[in-house]
Amino acid sequence: MTNKRERVRQELLADSRLVEAVVEAVHEQVPAYTALDGSRFPEVRAIAAWATDRLLDRWVTDSAISDGDLRRFRGIAAARAADGRPLQAVLRAYRVAAAVLADEVAARAPQLSARDAFALAQLLLTAMDTISEEMTTAYAATSERLTGDRDRSLQLLLDDLIAGRHASLGALGARASRLGVQLPERYCLLVAEPADAGVLDRGSSDISLMASTALLAALGGGGARGTSLATTHGSRAVLLLPAASADAVPEVLRRHAWRGCVISGESLDRVAVAHRLAAGALDTAPPHAHHTDRALTDADAHVLALLAGHPVVSPDQIGRIVLGPLVEGARRHLLEALTAYIDTGSANAAARELHLHPQSVRYRLRRVRDITSRDPQDPWQRLTLDIARTIVLGGRGG
Repeated sequence: MTNKRERVRQELLADSRLVEAVVEAVHEQVPAYTALDGSRFPEVRAIAAWATDRLLDRWVTDSAISDGDLRRFRGIAAARAADGRPLQAVLRAYRVAAAVLADEVAARAPQLSARDAFALAQLLLTAMDTISEEMTTAYAATSERLTGDRDRSLQLLLDDLIAGRHASLGALGARASRLGVQLPERYCLLVAEPADAGVLDRGSSDISLMASTALLAALGGGGARGTSLATTHGSRAVLLLPAASADAVPEVLRRHAWRGCVISGESLDRVAVAHRLAAGALDTAPPHAHHTDRALTDADAHVLALLAGHPVVSPDQIGRIVLGPLVEGARRHLLEALTAYIDTGSANAAARELHLHPQSVRYRLRRVRDITSRDPQDPWQRLTLDIARTIVLGGRGG
């Protein structure tokens, strides 16, 4: 060990900018990391800090990477195989990080001798070779294991989606392809649970695991190369389905005596948001919001999130999600009929206020129901319509 190397090591480790420089370089130079969502960067930063510390320690002590460090590198590679991040991108990230570390040490050259610099270069070359070999082996083994246990791997894929653990849409597609599935570009996410509260009280994840398989089969999911996935979350089933399956959901839930929430308005890289919305809706929806002939939808979920003080989108967007085309100028007369009906409490009173025949108001209310899939006469659905029209008309100033 040299005192000069130790001083440089302590100086670098005390400077938080070193890790930030590594993360920034990886983010800029490796496309798979550029596409990472913000929730993954604390992990990237933690790995960068650990790897930098270990490499500097090996340099100071003139020693090879330890077996314990190699075990951790293998574990990192296994995790990257599970979340679908390409191996070449991972290895490139380590090479970029090594280059940044070399530059930072070189910036402190006056403190070091030529032998110190040579020792660092030799360490980094040897370390990158060893790390690449170890991580390649671990990555391949994990990929093979995941592919071999296909059913479990498909469940893990959806688990990672609803937790937001995916590198990019490209990596997600590659992972799905390895498992022989094609994820739908337009999808619906169903979160469902037994309608009987007693079953919920007695239940466990085993209940939803069995039921999720049954629900998936009933909705036409699965197959050799399907586009549907199923998993469990607590005592709830979670299904990722093609968007066209949404119409069949209410009948299937009714037959299985379950209730659920279907989210269809989020993009594939926001499955975690869709899951949070659906789960939140089931947590907070009052009993009268559930019907045997319909599931909760995006509109219900967004209204419930707003009422709970955790909106995912702006109130104006929520108004548009609930009312749909009613916010367009050509259908302003339908929104006026809905407003009058909610304010007065009956079609006859609304007709008097609008100077229309009661049958005309009833016809317009039927059109509102057809367009929004919300019945103004249903207490819960009327509430969601009331909240939405208040938002929309308030924004218009009338």
